Amino acid sequence: MARGRPGLSPALLGLLPLAFLAVFFAWPVGAIVRLGMDAAALDVLADPGTWRIVAFTLGQAAAATLVAVVAGLPVAFLLARVALPGMAVVRALVLVPFVLPTVVVGLAFRGLLGGGVLPIVLANAFFNVAVVARTVGGLWAHLDRRAEDAARSLGASRWRTFTAVTLPALTPALGSAAAVVFLFCATSFGVVLLLGGARFRTLETEIYLRTVELLDLSGASALSLVQVTAVVAVLVLGARARRRREAALKLRARVESARRPVGGEWWVVGAAYAVVALLVVPIASLVARSVDGGFAGYRALSGTGHAGSLSVTGWEAAANSLRTATDATVLALILGVSAAVALVSLRRARFIDALDTALMLPLGVSAVTVGFGYLITLDALPGDLRTSAALVPLAQALVVTPLVIRLVLPVLRSIDERLRQAAATLGAGPWRVWREVDLPLAGRSLLAAAGFGYVVALGEFGATSFLARPDTATLPVVIGRLVSRPGELNSQMAYAACTLLMVVTVAVALVVERLRAGELGEF
Repeated sequence: MARGRPGLSPALLGLLPLAFLAVFFAWPVGAIVRLGMDAAALDVLADPGTWRIVAFTLGQAAAATLVAVVAGLPVAFLLARVALPGMAVVRALVLVPFVLPTVVVGLAFRGLLGGGVLPIVLANAFFNVAVVARTVGGLWAHLDRRAEDAARSLGASRWRTFTAVTLPALTPALGSAAAVVFLFCATSFGVVLLLGGARFRTLETEIYLRTVELLDLSGASALSLVQVTAVVAVLVLGARARRRREAALKLRARVESARRPVGGEWWVVGAAYAVVALLVVPIASLVARSVDGGFAGYRALSGTGHAGSLSVTGWEAAANSLRTATDATVLALILGVSAAVALVSLRRARFIDALDTALMLPLGVSAVTVGFGYLITLDALPGDLRTSAALVPLAQALVVTPLVIRLVLPVLRSIDERLRQAAATLGAGPWRVWREVDLPLAGRSLLAAAGFGYVVALGEFGATSFLARPDTATLPVVIGRLVSRPGELNSQMAYAACTLLMVVTVAVALVVERLRAGELGEF
């Protein structure tokens, strides 16, 4: 077959995100690992209190994962198998919690349930129902119902059919979803900080407290080392589960469109709608609290809170959030699309898997750990980036880029290779093939990735709380400071700021859902 004109291979685009990853992820995290290996750090690792924190971190993550899976399964069935009016609204409502800023969710659950273990578990599960619903639903929609119908015709009950036929077929998607959810819950920061306080601490919040309040850099490094080790192990398991899910999807084709539920399926639909209704409760509660007693909190956003608690006004913080999120999203799109194009262009399976896993690492490693790493490494770069306003968008882009890849990559992989080959046969070089074939077909996905990445950057709290200067504080950082300081006015401002942040997030999430109509992939 004829080839297009020779030129620079699109696979070389992978060097750009890899270089960014090396400087702004591998170097800072590597420095944390080295710092965590000195004698003082070993004392921290030998402390029984450290392992109680590890046990609580893993325990609450496992409990939240179980709750998210149980709640997400009926929703996955609803999205995959049911055709009822208003499904677009349901899909959007399910997506909204996943993209809400952590401080918003933490404050909402604190207003509803107070602090403690149960609120932490429920808040983390609240975030991740969408991951289970969309990841499992994506495979469930492609399962052949004839196997289930055959089991039913042989006398199996609906429960027996589900456990013996459907559930084993869904195992690859369940494993992939559970690994991602566990990872997010184990590295949860804003939720645990707001709901756990000083009594219930995870590795994430302990690293933050040791660095910011105790100035115990060695101890924080040791805990970061433990966390990085656990995250890498979960990422390896998650990558394996994701490959099994993708392989299962390749072997299946959608054999029947969604339909109205029949017989005993209605109780599953009812359970799914109950879960969706429960997801709305914290959001509605937050809005109600923001106007409790009038609009004093909204009016106070033009000031700096009770007794000058803030260095910037609420509106200045909102402007900082919009500006840094825009910068982070643009950078993440450049890096994420470059990585996705490179992964599609590569031919060696092992190299593809290694590169894909490396690019996903920032999604699992603590944002607090990365932010801490910046503080001890980036002074070596020209201009000392630690004091630069550009550092926050760089850190946010590190978090957003893996999400962009996960949204864009499946679309690029789904493009019929014969279209690219036809363009090459007509003389188009690799870059023109990308411009004329891939870009038009992936356009909606790129817009969705931009919107999705924007709201994630808008609400990023972990690394930003480390890196933002007082005069460049973003809205999530300001909310965190307001709720940690006394004064009724500060509380009112925090709820008002949370509501504004949530409104922007919901609006963008609705646009993203419209652009991604019919797609049920991860996130």
